[in-house]
This record gives sequence, C-alpha cells and structure tokens, in this order.
Amino acid sequence: MIQIKIIAVLVLALFFVVFSDASALTFVLGAQEKSCYYVLTEEPEVYVGYYFAVQSGGSFDVDYTIMGPDGKVVISKEKQRQGDWIFKADLPGEYEFCFANEMSTFAEKVVDFEIKLENDFKAHLPESPNQPASVEGMVSSVENIDSKLNNLIRTLQYYKTRNNRNQSTVRSTESRIFWFSILEVLLMCGMAGLQVAVVHLFFNGSRKQLV
Repeated sequence: MIQIKIIAVLVLALFFVVFSDASALTFVLGAQEKSCYYVLTEEPEVYVGYYFAVQSGGSFDVDYTIMGPDGKVVISKEKQRQGDWIFKADLPGEYEFCFANEMSTFAEKVVDFEIKLENDFKAHLPESPNQPASVEGMVSSVENIDSKLNNLIRTLQYYKTRNNRNQSTVRSTESRIFWFSILEVLLMCGMAGLQVAVVHLFFNGSRKQLV
C-alpha cells in the first residue's frame, strides 16, 4: 500500500513538473509596431514568470508593459534587451503583456517570449498524516530536478540569444565591409579618372603653348 502511494505521489509530482502551465513563442515585431499577449490567472496571489529576449534587429531592445485585470500598470520598462522575472499576480483575471518597437523607424525585431504560471505541485498532493520519509525525499528530488531543468533551459536560451546576436553582428559587419569596399573601389576609379583628366589637360595645355 505504501509503495502504491509513493508511486502515485511521484507520478503526480512529475506530471506537474512536465506539464506546467507555460506558453512559449517567437514573434516578429515590426517597426513602429506594438504586440500584446495575454495570460489568465484563475486564483489570486499566483506567481507569474516571464522570459523574453530580442534575438535580432536594430539595437536588440524593446519597450514592454504588463497590465493587470484592473487596468493598472504592473511593470513598465523601456529599451530592454531581455528579461527573466517573476511577479505576484494579486488579482485573478487576464494579464496583458505588450511589447513595443515604436522607437524604431525601419528595423523589425525577432523576440522570444515565454509566460509560465508558477504552480506549487505540493498543493495538489494528497494529504497524509503519516507520510513516509521516502515520499518526502522523492518530492524533494523532483523539486531539485525541476530547478535544474529550469536552469538548463535558461542557460540554453541565453546561449541561443547570444548566438543569434553574434550572427546578426557578423552579418551587419559583413554588409558594412561590402559597401565600404564598393565605395572604396568607386573612389579609386574616380581618383584614377581624375588623374587621367588632369594629365590629359596638362599635356594639351603644354602643346598649345609650344604651338
């Protein structure tokens, strides 16, 4: 009987770790554009975690605002490249996450965005006055696994962001080198043509003086 309870608790714990309330997406934010996304909390005092990172475009920054169900601003920041934060949603209802690229006149930006409701799976476990120590150990192990998985995901997201930004910087540098080379070639051709014209005029002037 105890083994069945242990297995049930472990399965339930893993369920809440793997199937947590999370939404992740990647979207393109055009120049002078604003895009909003929503998350619904059914209970008060729920912890909402969110992560975003500008992968490419312009200076890799956006403005963002979080509005509560009562229409009040929860968080508002400008020119942010990325963020990984948690806030407590005191009121149940729909929370609005808006990203703005209004400071940019032509550059569109690619943004990774994730919202996660931080549910405590312990609250869903069956209460037992004589819970074995092995169950507590398993719950602690699952929590440890969940924490390490989250850290691993955040690390992978960080390296993905750095890689995309580095590639964007390389492409921008290559483009500048290309156009600078074109300008340099045109300038050299112009200088060569000017020198030929000056020499031609010089010899023509010398011949007229001799005649």
